Amino acid sequence: MTDKFETGQVLEGKVTGIQPYGAFVALDDETQGLVHISEVTHGYVKDINEHLTVGDSVNVKVLNVDSDKNKVSLSIRATEEAPKQQTKAPKNQPVQQQQQDSSAGFNTLKDKLEQWIEQSEEREETYKN
Repeated sequence: MTDKFETGQVLEGKVTGIQPYGAFVALDDETQGLVHISEVTHGYVKDINEHLTVGDSVNVKVLNVDSDKNKVSLSIRATEEAPKQQTKAPKNQPVQQQQQDSSAGFNTLKDKLEQWIEQSEEREETYKN
């Protein structure tokens, strides 16, 4: 049954079942394949039911055909254009730096060490009196 499908082939199928781990797609009257949840769309899919329902017609790409086990691995994501990545600011643009309050935020260890020594000396003076 799986002999008529090849890796890389793009087909139209119908969603016949949904499980938490993926969706079963009928490729013809005799053959079903599995779209793993990670292959449903670009990005993270928490709940496959938010993306597919039984009866949906979907375009799928054949990722793998295992004739011995009669299994076909499919991807919907591979038939869709990847979302555009956000571009970083050009390197020649200055980055705005925030002024840090000396009582909050990051202080270097050297600055902190001086504060700790002063605090320690003040405590010693308090305990001597």
